[in-house]
Amino acid sequence: MSTLFSASAPRPLADRLRPKTLSEIVGQDHLLKDDAPIARMVKAGRLASIILWGPPGVGKTTLARLLGEAVGLTFEPVSAVASGVAELRRVFEAAEKRHAMGQGTLLFVDEIHRFNRAQQDAFLPYVEQGIVILVGATTENPSFEINGALLSRCQVLVLNRLDDAALDILLQRAEKALNKPLPLQPDAREMIKNLADGDGRYLFTMCEDLFASPPSAELDAASLVKRVQKRAPLYDKAQESHYNLISALHKALRGSDVDAALYWYARMIEGGEDPHYIARRLLRFASEDVGLAEPDILVRTLAAWQAYERLGSPEGELALAQAVIDLARAPKSNAAYTAFGAARRAARETGSLMPPMHAVNAPTKLMEELGYSEGYVYDHDTEEAFSGLSYFPDKMPRQTFYHPTPRGYEEEIGKYLGHLDKLRAAKRRA
Repeated sequence: MSTLFSASAPRPLADRLRPKTLSEIVGQDHLLKDDAPIARMVKAGRLASIILWGPPGVGKTTLARLLGEAVGLTFEPVSAVASGVAELRRVFEAAEKRHAMGQGTLLFVDEIHRFNRAQQDAFLPYVEQGIVILVGATTENPSFEINGALLSRCQVLVLNRLDDAALDILLQRAEKALNKPLPLQPDAREMIKNLADGDGRYLFTMCEDLFASPPSAELDAASLVKRVQKRAPLYDKAQESHYNLISALHKALRGSDVDAALYWYARMIEGGEDPHYIARRLLRFASEDVGLAEPDILVRTLAAWQAYERLGSPEGELALAQAVIDLARAPKSNAAYTAFGAARRAARETGSLMPPMHAVNAPTKLMEELGYSEGYVYDHDTEEAFSGLSYFPDKMPRQTFYHPTPRGYEEEIGKYLGHLDKLRAAKRRA
């Protein structure tokens, strides 16, 4: 609520430099330029309900407000953090009155993912009837956080984190607004963009801190890092970034990219991920993607996990880093993984087929009389310790699930299994 003194109250630099037209928004040309989705809506003078999905500080709120102005809608902002049922009811009642008089309402819901499912459902009738044009803003994946019914009535538009070119424009605007250059050497000017991590609002906050400091010599990159507070990378262990980063780590390992795997591991550690979770995924990778191409790696990966448990953080994180390097550089085979999958499918399809009689024991006289264990040959009593008997059910033809790759130790396994196949065929012919 404005007061007599609000006009003269100090405003943050980010608020003062908030874009006043859509053309001033930077870094989102894929939505705003030429024949892009938002450009088409504005040109037609008609908005659809949309979900703006993107990281903090890229202009979601500003974009929503300017969209309302561009097509002549009343802008009604609410926050999912601060607003309750009473606030929503007030907004909907006001929107209904405007609608009856021919005036549209753009309902902007900041952090819409924080509304629960029932609260999100409350928007549906007002969106369907056109009483409000809903523009929701979220930093989380709408596929996971927005009701399917509501999501189906909205167009999802993805906003990008601000790149170097966009951040350069914002730095120039800050300097122009205050009519003085930032006290930064070239390397520090690059560093401040890195520290912003794609967030324009945070960039302005750092600029404001530097402008407010007593005049001094220009800062180099190291001095800048000491001067401003570096924030942690965007990472939420319970949300999409958690799954994105572990997926990137897993795929970099599978692609034998040692350096990229180390990078994603470091990103997860810096973001506060539980190292035990990472260790569990590394152990899974050892079986799923390296497997018998280098069987000892499973033991080594488990040892790295145990070393972490003995040492704790941060010392134990090096043991996991060693496992990351080991797994990335190892020869790869998913033959055991695919073989187990094929065997499980066969097990489901064949039901309860009895093992062949020679493959079961006969611990009682009745079982012996019924033929249990009949025909069994003790492999160690044969030449090459191989009887060649089939251990599939009698009514199930022999199948091959495991196909060794020609990589690492698995190449030797393949040769030996091929030798056994020849012996088995020879014994069948005999």
